[in-house]
Amino acid sequence: MQNLIDPAILFFLFGVAGGLVKSNLEIPPAISKFLSLYLLMALGLKGGFALAESGLSLSVLKGLGAALLLASVVPLLGYQVLKRLTSPFNAAAIAATYGSVSAVTFITTVQYLDTHAVPYSGHMAAAMALMESPAIIMAVLMANLLRHQSAPPNSGSASGTRLGKVLHEAFTDGAQLLLIGAMVIGFVTGESGQKSLAPFSVDLFKGMLAFFLLDMGLLTARNLSALKSASTPLIAYAVFGPLVHAALALALGQLLSLSAGDTALLMVLSASASYIAVPAVLRFAIPEAPLLAIAISYRMVVTLADLLAALTARLDGLRQPQASA
Repeated sequence: MQNLIDPAILFFLFGVAGGLVKSNLEIPPAISKFLSLYLLMALGLKGGFALAESGLSLSVLKGLGAALLLASVVPLLGYQVLKRLTSPFNAAAIAATYGSVSAVTFITTVQYLDTHAVPYSGHMAAAMALMESPAIIMAVLMANLLRHQSAPPNSGSASGTRLGKVLHEAFTDGAQLLLIGAMVIGFVTGESGQKSLAPFSVDLFKGMLAFFLLDMGLLTARNLSALKSASTPLIAYAVFGPLVHAALALALGQLLSLSAGDTALLMVLSASASYIAVPAVLRFAIPEAPLLAIAISYRMVVTLADLLAALTARLDGLRQPQASA
């Protein structure tokens, strides 16, 4: 219950309440985008500063390797399950949504770990950046394979052109590029950069996060109606799929002897999903998948899966430090 007293969480709940009573309270899209960019930039800088302090070590390589492994396993596993519940193109699109990651959930979990003094490594921000693209690339490859199996040979060139464009978008997505760029700048500037940018990346962070979560609460309330049109199997996958993904990350974290904080973040990244980058890319990359299927997927992730994943990670993050104390 103590976590609910956090101002940022209360602003999220306030936003949900405001949306449910159909208030005209709203955050202008330009401000909402600015808040997202600020949080990503601040998070990238924080990760870069921490990485500069710790340097590249075996633990860093283990964490990044675990992130890439999970970023490949989760969409493959999801596709094998989802293709039995919906069409192959829908399955590829939804598997990519769940196989990618949510920066919002990651930022919220980082804030939670900071509040409760649970240590974690700065390179986990790099892990988040690495985990975003593989699922998109794999979904595009799956869709092109399906097209080649059912389409005449003369459609191959068009698919190849589209694939090249989508791969470029996946690797140069603005949010991901900003995160990586800020991390590199933080790593290069090190301690001096950390001191000079502290008023921007530290002092303003909690207030900006609260403002952003207010917007997320309003968005969540508006999207709750999408649950009514979702099929029962997809709802079941939305609830239990992220928990399975988090369990895989927990097992891998324990196998590699990662810290409690790093394991918690890896669980959240594995259980979360992209509700911005993936739908924006796949609506053009996989037109055979109805937009409703993608919309249902990422909306349910926001309202159910991310919250369940965060709770799972929080319990693990609190339990393991006590065991090591």
